[in-house]
Amino acid sequence: MSETWTADADVRDIARAVADQSRDYLTTITEVGAGHTPEASLPLLLLAVSDLLAAGARLGATTDVVPSERFEPDVGPDPDLEPLRAALVNALEGIDDYTEVVDPLLGADVETTTLSGDLVAIAGALAQGLRHYERGGVLEALWWWQFSYLSDWGERASSVLRTLQVILGHLRLDVADDVAAEAEYDALQP
Repeated sequence: MSETWTADADVRDIARAVADQSRDYLTTITEVGAGHTPEASLPLLLLAVSDLLAAGARLGATTDVVPSERFEPDVGPDPDLEPLRAALVNALEGIDDYTEVVDPLLGADVETTTLSGDLVAIAGALAQGLRHYERGGVLEALWWWQFSYLSDWGERASSVLRTLQVILGHLRLDVADDVAAEAEYDALQP
């Protein structure tokens, strides 16, 4: 039974926005993995993750979504995301590994993780919600996206975003001391 009729307009609007953003995110990381525009990969990932986190913030700010059924309907087998992960490992070679704080509220424990692994884990959660959404399960999709945002992909996306921003900062701002001194000198000349 479709649950679309039970969702009010605000819930449907949020679900539609998250579904659209999820599709955009999945398209972007698939294109990055395929190597279509390697020179734009990092900026595209930065934009995709930033936009996704904006949609996620709406999920986090929304009162808990509770579907009418207390079990997740079966939407079939999970998609095989290993080829996408392998493609992203290749596309992000040399910059894939990064270190993050596990839980900043509980201590300073750090772990090493990968951009490719986190990007694909996020994709898996989004795809699961999309499968519910595309079958008419608006509340189930929204519940799934909200739950997975708060429990996993929101943190992962935040860490990925920070890492991508730091990488871009290094790529664009790290210059040799003599080049920086020359640019500073030139800037101070009338």
